[in-house]
Amino acid sequence: MTATRTSTPQITSTLTDRYQTTIPEAVRTQLGLSKRDQLNYTIDPAGNVTLQRADTEEHDPALRPFLALLGRDLTDHPERLESLEGMRGDLMALTAGVTFDLNAPLDPDDE
Repeated sequence: MTATRTSTPQITSTLTDRYQTTIPEAVRTQLGLSKRDQLNYTIDPAGNVTLQRADTEEHDPALRPFLALLGRDLTDHPERLESLEGMRGDLMALTAGVTFDLNAPLDPDDE
């Protein structure tokens, strides 16, 4: 039995006058990309470029220090924790008369 070699697919996209391009569907699918996702480009010494989906947890440099601060504060001062049950009346008053449809389509600006 002879093994057949499969070729690596080559996909082309075009740069606009503003150096923008659309990520082809096959690439978006392979990387699991959605709107507003970030991309990482790695250039090796030979000049080859690798495209990867960026780790979205790292895009905000203040997030990790803030969460660490919050964790320390919760550990150091557990007496500051309050049950949401105590705020139930306030929350109900704030949302009185507000209606929403969880199945309604998002506004294109909110996608």
